[in-house]
Parts: sequence; structure tokens; C-alpha cells
Amino acid sequence: MKRSLWLFLTLLCALSLGTGVGLSYAWVVSPRSLTDSQPAALRSDFKDQFRAVIAASYAATGNLPRAQARLTLLEDSNPIEALNAQAQRAIAVGEFLQADQITALALALENEADFPAPFSLPPTSDASSPGNIDSTVTPFPSPDALSFVFTGTPEIVAGQTIEATVILNTPTPRPTRTPMPTYGAPFRLVSQEAVCNPNLPDGLLQIVVYNSSRRQLAGVKVIITWDTGGEEFFTGFKPELGNGYADFLMLPDTSHAVQLALGSEIAVNLVPPVCQTPGGDPYLGGYKLTFQQP
Repeated sequence: MKRSLWLFLTLLCALSLGTGVGLSYAWVVSPRSLTDSQPAALRSDFKDQFRAVIAASYAATGNLPRAQARLTLLEDSNPIEALNAQAQRAIAVGEFLQADQITALALALENEADFPAPFSLPPTSDASSPGNIDSTVTPFPSPDALSFVFTGTPEIVAGQTIEATVILNTPTPRPTRTPMPTYGAPFRLVSQEAVCNPNLPDGLLQIVVYNSSRRQLAGVKVIITWDTGGEEFFTGFKPELGNGYADFLMLPDTSHAVQLALGSEIAVNLVPPVCQTPGGDPYLGGYKLTFQQP
């Protein structure tokens, strides 16, 4: 009985020791390296870095089809919503340049259907492969292919020359590449209304930004100025009120002007109106501005 127990304990210790040595070797000494993995398998923070690089590349080149192809590698259920959410996170940590680039890419994807597809040139032939010749290229005509059209049959007189017009069978030039459109159109001020609500803070200026599909846009920079100063802020910091919502407390008895940094009509002469409660007490009202892409 004691011998069997001793053998059992010995085997258990050997098994535990072997398992520990094997795991240590596999995890510490020679861990398996992961290669050729897909971007969809990345952690969420690495996916954010991937989108930021794509947005920076689009900002530099304007190549929207390439940016779309790269975004599909992440296999997001809604790439536009993922970009807008990342733009809000970038704004929250002060990465305003990155937020502008990501927002620009999201706007371009939103408005892609509003523009025609760019013209694509046929593939060029490989000079290193003689057998791969582009059959669509019209070769330059040989001297035998030139046609001569004489304007008349002049009589040869000493001191005179024969006037002739030479018509060359030159190849038809190829069309040039259509330039890539800029992302989005400037925003229009579609609504400006005074708001008298005693439950709201005094002088509250509310701003809502939509795209052409009537979807609210986060990460859009708003610029507000007055006689003695100005301030910039972004939509999307209060998602419970909407991704395209932003607000600002206006100064009393001061005229304000508001516009969007991406280009928009300017709302001017915004002075907080004087309102009254049901009991007749005065208080400062506000405004609600609505911007939308046409």
C-alpha cells in the first residue's frame, strides 16, 4: 500500500514538473511568434492605430478607394460609425489633428455616393517582358503612312516653290485621369431659432451638425467669435444629446458669430435674447443653430 502511494506521488510530481517545464519553454524560452495575422484580429487599441494611419494616408493622398480597401481589412460592421467613435475618443485625449483626419475620412465615405467613380487607366505594359504588349496603344506612323494633300497643281516656275499641306495620321490622345473630389461640401445654415426655456442655462447656444443624409456628425470643429475674443470646440462631447451636438454659454449683451471650420455659412448677430418666465421674471434665452451638408 505504501509502495503504491509512493509511486502515485512520484508520477504526479513528475507530471507536474514536466508540465511546468514545457509551459515555461513554450511561453518564456521559445514562445511562438504570430505572423501574417489579419488586421481584424488586432486588439481594439491597435485597430485605432490602424484607422489613424489610414486617415493620415488619405489626408496626404486623397485616395479614397485605397482607404476603403484598407478599412475593410478590419471587418468593422459599420466603418463610418467606428471612425466617428474613434474621432470622439481622439478629441477627448486632445488629439485634434488626428480627429480632424479621421472625421475627414468618415465624411468622404458618407459622401462617396454623391460623386462619380474616377476614370481608371488601362494597365501599362511591363518593359522587362517583351511578350506583354499593350495592344491599345496606337504606334507612331511610318513615313509610308503619311498622306500628302496638294492644294493645287501649280505650274513649276523658276524661283517658286510648290505649296503642299501634310496631314499626319497621329494617334488619338488618351483621356487624362479624373481628379479625386474633395471630401464633403460646405455646410449650410438650415435653421436658426431663438430658444426661451427657463429650464436651460442662461445664454445657451445649441449647435447640431448633420451630413447630407441627415445623420449627425461627431468631431466637427465649431468656431465662435465675439468682439473681444473667440473659442473653438467640437461636436460629439455629449453623445446623450446626439453625436453632432455641441453647446456654448454666450456672454450677455454681446454679439456672437458662429461657423464650422470645414466651411459653412456664418450665423451673425447672435445676442442672447431677453425672455420672461410665466411669473414675469426676465432671464436670458439662447439660440439653436442647425448646419447640414447640401
